[in-house]
Amino acid sequence: MRLLHTMLRVGELDRSLAFYQDVLGMQLLRRQDYPDGRFTLAFVGYGDEDSNTVIELTHNWDTASYEMGNAFGHLAVEVDDAYAACDAVRAKGGKVVREAGPMKHGTTVIAFVEDPDGYKIEFIQKGTR
Repeated sequence: MRLLHTMLRVGELDRSLAFYQDVLGMQLLRRQDYPDGRFTLAFVGYGDEDSNTVIELTHNWDTASYEMGNAFGHLAVEVDDAYAACDAVRAKGGKVVREAGPMKHGTTVIAFVEDPDGYKIEFIQKGTR
């Protein structure tokens, strides 16, 4: 068994694709419209679906936004340098919600950014876990 993907519901698919591709550097792996169901699925990631876990962005055509709730936490992405990754996100117009630095009560260097729908993405600096 292996983890295939995590699904996130998004309000504006093109805006979300721009964030995941242009800000986080993921690739659009596939995209399919389902007119009878009035939704689109787009899969993004850092590598092919055969050997990598990816993100499924689900856009329901008749829903402009979603309430976050309090159950979902965040996605985590390993980065070489969390400080540089935050600078790169900021330079591309992305939102950094927790600057890079050691986590409380530990030495792991982390940071958090937020996608256009409010989902949090944690950057974990390679070699500090």
